[in-house]
Amino acid sequence: MTAIRDTEVLRHSRLLGVGVHRPERSVPNTEIAGRTGLDPDWIERRSGIRSRRYAGPEETLPAMATAAAEKALAAAGVSADRIDTVIVATITSMEQMPAVAVEVARRLGADRAAAFDVSAACAGFCHALALAGDQVRMGRADHVLVIGAERMTDILDHEDGDTAFLFADGAGAVVVGPSHEPGIGPVVWRADGTRNAALRMTAPWHDGTGLRPEARPAITMSGWKVFRWATNELVPAARKMLDLAGVTVDDLDAFIPHQANMLITDHVVDQLGLPGHTAVARDIVTSGNSSAASIPLAMEELLAGGKAPSGGLALLIGFGAGLVYAGQVVRLP
Repeated sequence: MTAIRDTEVLRHSRLLGVGVHRPERSVPNTEIAGRTGLDPDWIERRSGIRSRRYAGPEETLPAMATAAAEKALAAAGVSADRIDTVIVATITSMEQMPAVAVEVARRLGADRAAAFDVSAACAGFCHALALAGDQVRMGRADHVLVIGAERMTDILDHEDGDTAFLFADGAGAVVVGPSHEPGIGPVVWRADGTRNAALRMTAPWHDGTGLRPEARPAITMSGWKVFRWATNELVPAARKMLDLAGVTVDDLDAFIPHQANMLITDHVVDQLGLPGHTAVARDIVTSGNSSAASIPLAMEELLAGGKAPSGGLALLIGFGAGLVYAGQVVRLP
């Protein structure tokens, strides 16, 4: 019997550059309060959010993803024609096909690249990063573009007091390439389908017209159920991520969790016992919860602000609808 030939190359991978697109429009809590009846101060106390970004009509999902990707490529010093794979993590494309990644590759001129989307809600970026790192390690790709991009406002009930103050829009991207030393640790991921009712859509797409925003299915969430699950699951998962990477909390230069809620972030920081020198991403304050885009957006904010060093060790962890989580230790670009 003829054997299937497989790649025998094993090497290391790392993040080479990061880029983001933050929508121009900033929406303060007072505006959210006006249509939900919520108190602006209560919103900040409950979530840590003071304002969030909303995309305009021209800031489409492919447009934002492409803008972030162009900045990541420039930061990495890698041209688009050297990209072998484009992976977009998103749950907000209004079109089932073609994939957003295909359009992004076209706009970039990455004509030789494979391109596909990943749907893992707010954990999507870390899922996509795991796939990209393995592609490079196995020699199946030299450079992979990983993008988290969302227009959460397209699937939001803007009068819902449980969700309207949380979600936002944006895009962030990283370039993954080969390295002489490990730069992306083993992924730890899990799906718990018994909790799927805690964060989901109000109805399947075919139950809405899709034509008028007010007729579309929207996000519905039991914030308390998500909070309890996250505070129970994320700390042991994070410890496993550190253990598999051979890293201790004292080694971490940064902690970059999905920007879901400041209370969840604070709980994980406290329970992990992160030292004072570890920079903690709190981009949620002015960016809101942008689902799969939140981790690269928060990463860029730490690096651009000089709060975390290039080459430093960071723990990433995303979590969201499913309920699912995924994360890994990385060296920052």
